[in-house]
Amino acid sequence: MAGILEGKVVAITGAGRGIGREVALLCAREGAAVVVNDPGVAQGGDGGDTGPAAATVADIIASGGRAWANLASVADPVGAASIIEDAVRQFGRIDAVVNNAGILRDTIWHKMSHQDWTSVIDVNLTGPFNVSKAATPYFREQGSGSFIHFTSTSGLIGNIGQANYSAAKLGLVALSQSIALDMARWGVRSNCIAPFAWSRMTASIPADTPEQKRRVERLQTMSADKIAPLVAFLASDAAHEVNNQIFGVRKNEIMLFNKPRPIRSMVKLEGWSAQAIADELVPAFKPAFARADEVSAHVFPYDPV
Repeated sequence: MAGILEGKVVAITGAGRGIGREVALLCAREGAAVVVNDPGVAQGGDGGDTGPAAATVADIIASGGRAWANLASVADPVGAASIIEDAVRQFGRIDAVVNNAGILRDTIWHKMSHQDWTSVIDVNLTGPFNVSKAATPYFREQGSGSFIHFTSTSGLIGNIGQANYSAAKLGLVALSQSIALDMARWGVRSNCIAPFAWSRMTASIPADTPEQKRRVERLQTMSADKIAPLVAFLASDAAHEVNNQIFGVRKNEIMLFNKPRPIRSMVKLEGWSAQAIADELVPAFKPAFARADEVSAHVFPYDPV
């Protein structure tokens, strides 16, 4: 029986380890030829190693699949373009782009440097722009294509010490939305996934307090391979009606996130003064205020299923 991605070519960034590797392995098992992009940098974006990409490619080929290693940095527009060029050169086309590559430079806000900011934005937000932009002419010409972007609850909900990462991941949702709206006329889709999984990216979460230890223990039960099936589906023709959505995967649970929408409104026909806002609007809105210190652990306090 043919896989759901038979005949497709998928480019996956950050596919040497963790979630990206599991996505690459499953896409190959489902019949896709895979470009495995990974420069092998450390979690903070430093260094480089050919080993992770090569290992993923070797495993795919050993299982009878087709794969090609690309070591470029997505933060470099030329390097990002080479990922798509490799797909077309080696396999003849490009059908799906999975923007998974990411780095962390977690620092509490008042200590965050300009370099901490720009390095994370360059990889986590500008990187997906670069790779997606390179694939767009091919998608337009063939009248099909799927962009799958990895966002995070750090952006959707918030997290401490991750202003750079949170901004990039919420910005990625806006990028995906704009791509979906602009490219729908050519049959091109763009969706986001917020993954819950234990990986190198989540291993840096502190576990100093009992609450933090419980959070880490929950994460450790959520393996990266649980994310891959949704990616394979979104890359396939079976997802032709799924566009401009934000999904979450938490072990065996798949969820759909809403987008920001008005939840309460109040009109004052004579216009608002600052004092009237304090006296009338805030008391009316306050029951609907989001929790000021909310992080994803508050939204998902239950054990993964």
